[in-house]
Amino acid sequence: MNIQTNKIILLVGLMGSGKTSVGKRLAQKLGLPFIDGDQEVEKAAGLSLIDLLKCFGEDEYRAGEARVMKRLLCGEPCVLASGGGSFVCEQTRKLAKEKAITIWLKADVDILYNRTSGRQHRPFLQGDDMALKSKIESYIEEEYPYYSQADIIVETKDEQVFETLKRVINSLDSFLHQD
Repeated sequence: MNIQTNKIILLVGLMGSGKTSVGKRLAQKLGLPFIDGDQEVEKAAGLSLIDLLKCFGEDEYRAGEARVMKRLLCGEPCVLASGGGSFVCEQTRKLAKEKAITIWLKADVDILYNRTSGRQHRPFLQGDDMALKSKIESYIEEEYPYYSQADIIVETKDEQVFETLKRVINSLDSFLHQD
């Protein structure tokens, strides 16, 4: 594996697509720092994502997220796991095209449902499990057109994270060595 880049590797996708679990392992393999976008938003606000949404609402949350993503995308090379919806923001997508290699971890509704049901720390998927699947389907419909603009698309499946990681590394290697 000969993967070297002076760009940020930005993982995008819906909640439960594997951005954090794949991202941490990818960073380790590449010898780069790993940054979790959601954690950076929490640090900047001094609040959990859930409290941030309750106190300020989604519009202000998204504005803060965009400011944090701008700062991170202008930083040093790293593997950056974006917040679930941050790539929907036009400013973030534009900056990512310039400063990063974007990898969409694409998952179907059943995988996302299985990975997120019962997890209370995901503020955009709060509520009962019956409504969860339809919320995920709405996010897929709304956000997948934006994610499809990523440089690389890797399907995430019901498999061990290392299998997904292998496909991410192979796809990244192919992308970097295109003629």
